[in-house]
Amino acid sequence: MKEQIIETVIRLFAGADERDWGKVKNTFAENVELDYSSMTGNPASVVPSEGIITAWRGFLPGFDKTHHQLADFYVMQNGSAALVHYYGKADHFIGDDLWIVEGTYDTELIETHGKWVITKHKLNLIKQDGNMDLPVQATARVSERG
Repeated sequence: MKEQIIETVIRLFAGADERDWGKVKNTFAENVELDYSSMTGNPASVVPSEGIITAWRGFLPGFDKTHHQLADFYVMQNGSAALVHYYGKADHFIGDDLWIVEGTYDTELIETHGKWVITKHKLNLIKQDGNMDLPVQATARVSERG
């Protein structure tokens, strides 16, 4: 059971790196509490999964490549609910420039009809490094492509 929970989390990040939005959608519940407040300063909010995908589609394809590395999974399961705490490092590339985000995540999931889906996704930022202008450049690149 814990393997299925971890696999759901891994598929989320693999889908983002592959720009496979169907794979990403299949990891999410209909609505997800998304909390990147430690990085953005914006408060956590409940967002439809389609809204998250739309936001990521307007950002991630602006990078030439992204690579998420996950480690040290700790799963706490109580019946059909689970909390996963893990380390994550995300490398974002445009040409030879690199923007790095490191932190831990707390991701909550529920099991419905034999499938685990994400209901809450929180980043606990440790640090950002590299070219801090790349996120703005990535967003502009997506806008330019239309």
